[in-house]
Amino acid sequence: MKRLAIAGNPNCGKTSLFNNITGANYHVANYPGVTVEKKEAVIKHRNSEFKVVDLPGTYSLSPYSLEEVVARDYVVNEKPDVVIDVLDASNLERNLYMFIQFMELHVPVVIALNMMDVARKRNVEIDVKALEKILGAPVVETVARENKGTAQLLDEVSAYIDKGNDVSDFKISYGQDVDVVLDKMTPIIEENSFLTDKYPARWIALKYLENDEQVHAQGALYVDVHKQLLEMTDKLNAHLRATLKVTAENLIADYRYGYINSILKGVLVSEEKSLDRLYLSDKVDMVLTHRLFGPVFMLAFLYGIYEFTFWASEYPVGWLESFFGWLSKAVDAGLNEGMLKSLLVSGIIDGVGGVIGFAPLILFMFFAIAIMEDSGYMARTAYMLDRVFRLFGLQGNSVVSYIVSGGIAGGCAVPGVMAARTIKGEKERLITILTAPFMPCGAKLPVYALIIAAFFEHNRSTIMLGITLISWLLALSIARVLGFFVLKEKSSSAFVMELPPYRMPTLKGLTIHAWERCWMYVRKAGTVILAISILLWVLMTFPEMNDKQLAVFEAKASSIEQQYSRETVNEAESNAKNVSPSATELREKLREVDSEIAASGLANSVAGKTGRFLEPVTKYAGFDWKTNIALIGGIAAKEVVVSSLGTAYSLGEVDIEDSVPLAEALVSKSGWTLATAYSLLIFTLLYSPCFVTVVAIAKEGGSWYWALFTVVGYTSIAFIASVLTYQILA
Repeated sequence: MKRLAIAGNPNCGKTSLFNNITGANYHVANYPGVTVEKKEAVIKHRNSEFKVVDLPGTYSLSPYSLEEVVARDYVVNEKPDVVIDVLDASNLERNLYMFIQFMELHVPVVIALNMMDVARKRNVEIDVKALEKILGAPVVETVARENKGTAQLLDEVSAYIDKGNDVSDFKISYGQDVDVVLDKMTPIIEENSFLTDKYPARWIALKYLENDEQVHAQGALYVDVHKQLLEMTDKLNAHLRATLKVTAENLIADYRYGYINSILKGVLVSEEKSLDRLYLSDKVDMVLTHRLFGPVFMLAFLYGIYEFTFWASEYPVGWLESFFGWLSKAVDAGLNEGMLKSLLVSGIIDGVGGVIGFAPLILFMFFAIAIMEDSGYMARTAYMLDRVFRLFGLQGNSVVSYIVSGGIAGGCAVPGVMAARTIKGEKERLITILTAPFMPCGAKLPVYALIIAAFFEHNRSTIMLGITLISWLLALSIARVLGFFVLKEKSSSAFVMELPPYRMPTLKGLTIHAWERCWMYVRKAGTVILAISILLWVLMTFPEMNDKQLAVFEAKASSIEQQYSRETVNEAESNAKNVSPSATELREKLREVDSEIAASGLANSVAGKTGRFLEPVTKYAGFDWKTNIALIGGIAAKEVVVSSLGTAYSLGEVDIEDSVPLAEALVSKSGWTLATAYSLLIFTLLYSPCFVTVVAIAKEGGSWYWALFTVVGYTSIAFIASVLTYQILA
């Protein structure tokens, strides 16, 4: 099987090309030890079989970010037969930079010259044959979003592998000063077999001159050679600073771009009128990123997303509620009373079903977000918010972490925390890590959706937009407080972001992106949430009431029955639906006793006792003991709040025929008021991140101190805010 890796800069169409090649039949996981997503698939083309891997989008192979480390390590360690380097044909200068790094690493490369349609619209003509000859690598024109050129690209890849072309002779000059040192370093590296089992010798020398920390760390194991190479690097840098006022790293980058420009002069033709032309993207940006109108349009887009999401998901959510209601009744009718029936109905169906019931809402939310991402508007959002973030001691790269964490409802705080690695300023990076979990992530969405369905049915989009804006405001406010009182180091990082051209998203791409994220949500509900729901069911069921406690309720039921004739009692206990008024009355009274038994059993359990223990304090925030159980479970995963409430109210029912959807139960059975709803919203916004996020904060923040701070500190802040909210509104 031939191994094929697809690489490229962000926004070059790499993912679209990967989807075209694999047909969306791929496996999604994470690279070992990191949260960077890994997509891979096995495909057949002609008579060849390929294992295709989609590498993270990066601008270079220098290990400045986690994505760049992952991409380079894969190429070096796995040694794919070919790397398809996807280039944006409308911006070749920037895209060719990574191609040069691949060639210096002696990696066999086939170029997918993508977005040719955009290049032509900009009156840019490329002499593909000349480019292919100069670069020494096959070049295939593609338009990934329209699935043009995919088959030809795979044909070229197969032919290139069969030829077995050698790319070890690729070399460019970095000027006399650098070349002399490279020529001295290379023999030393070769003679000592210094890391040459993994890397080309000249490339290792380049990495020392570029101050590559990863290569330095590997080379430090060989003390003598490592020290010698560092001394040569320091000597060269001292010379360059004295003569040119630059470092070797800067000079190497300049020469790479100089080499790229010399290539483009021979292959790139732009019509003169295009040089003065204001492209459509630029014209649109004059409005959408305007200082005054830009934020207005952004809020309108957000409101539109939520309006679309609730409108499109209304019927599917209702269908799922009906399905799980039918399933509960079917299991109830098919099983005898006992622990198994209780586990299946209350622990699994009503617990996990409450979470999965919101899957359509999640799906349509991600579909709308994918439109923003694929069209190029998401990058504009980060660009506009950079000005706002600086007022709170952050910068635009923090926006990326916030958005990934769920800044536009959805996402996940774990990759959001990891995304803060791109922020060079230590203070800004740590504050971003600590505040990104406040965003309305996909795990919090079911909680918000439940409360909105129960109390704000006619203002769903407005409330969801309000939750989003409050999340941002709270995160930024706490960031400002942390920066002013806790982390007083001086900020030092800058923000640079590429704004890709606007593109019309494809239905296929949007569907794939939305389904990927929704499936992760459903998979989590079927694994993690299922396990936690079962655990919570156990904690809500055991220990059972003893005989003495049950005897009290049995005596009460017996006393009620004695008030009626034997015929009426027999009629009430029968399975008949149509009974006399007196039998109906008796049934209702006995059902009330059974409900008291169920409620007392829940209160007597481990979870019930814990919830009741906290209730004297939490009542000031409007939380009863059942809500306390759900919120404690939410520390493991926020979706558990919904499943816990579903289990708690299910265990409190005695007749499956009388069961109602959870949102309706919160209004009719829980005793919640509008003040309770607002209080719970505020608490969910602020309190402890889920356990996995806490671990990520500890790892990225470099200390468990900050992780514990988010658990204890944020939960304390959340409770105080909820108490104030409830007391004001109650």
